[in-house]
Amino acid sequence: MEDTKQTVREGYGRLARQADSLAGTPAEIVGYDESDLAAVPEGAVSLGCGNPTAISGLQPGETVLDLGSGMGFDCFLAARAVGPTGRVIGVDMTPEMIARARENAARGGYDNVEFRQGDIEDLPVEDASVDVVISNCVINLTPDKAKAFAEAFRVLRPGGRMHVSDLVLTREPPTGLREDPDALIGCVAGASLREDYLAAITAAGFIGLRVDAEHDATEWLNGCGDEEDSCACCGSDRRLPQGLVASLTLTAYKPAP
Repeated sequence: MEDTKQTVREGYGRLARQADSLAGTPAEIVGYDESDLAAVPEGAVSLGCGNPTAISGLQPGETVLDLGSGMGFDCFLAARAVGPTGRVIGVDMTPEMIARARENAARGGYDNVEFRQGDIEDLPVEDASVDVVISNCVINLTPDKAKAFAEAFRVLRPGGRMHVSDLVLTREPPTGLREDPDALIGCVAGASLREDYLAAITAAGFIGLRVDAEHDATEWLNGCGDEEDSCACCGSDRRLPQGLVASLTLTAYKPAP
């Protein structure tokens, strides 16, 4: 488990150091529009597979937690939605990502955003202290997804909601894929089967689970890196079987009292 985390930490540390040359995920693929891209500081590259802020219905004054906040892209969009009376917390385990995110926040003047280094399986966040949890293509990277969802449940206030975009597998992957470190960094090797992923959310105590968007991500992943402006997060040379990987964006709720 720690070996997996170290592989992820090292891989995403390299991406953070290369941030100035990364193109990020093409916006039209994952649901961002041009106004989203224009609203974030230069250097806040998205490595996501969806747009959890698009369906989150964030309100002024809410507190938002981003699991695996990277360079801060979704945090900055959330900060715009919750306004000066709201608050956004980004948690990431990679020191280089935290440093980049803090630089981007300072560059953009985001006084209502803070970034904390930590593990999403053991969040540095108090119980029942946030209104909304978001995450974008990160939970697939963590070895213990059940614990990550349990932590999200813990920190949400009663009646709070979680919006997640992530990659899942539609069937068991080919032999050797799970052991490919590049496929792990590319958000595939560590991904759960779709039914197991959704079951882990329900087992954590969430209710009202729904899938808001779903599409086949295999073609995109197979082409990732083929073009100069493709996303740089998926480094594996392995070709994925057609239809193996799906991108989900979902919503779930912590029960109200």
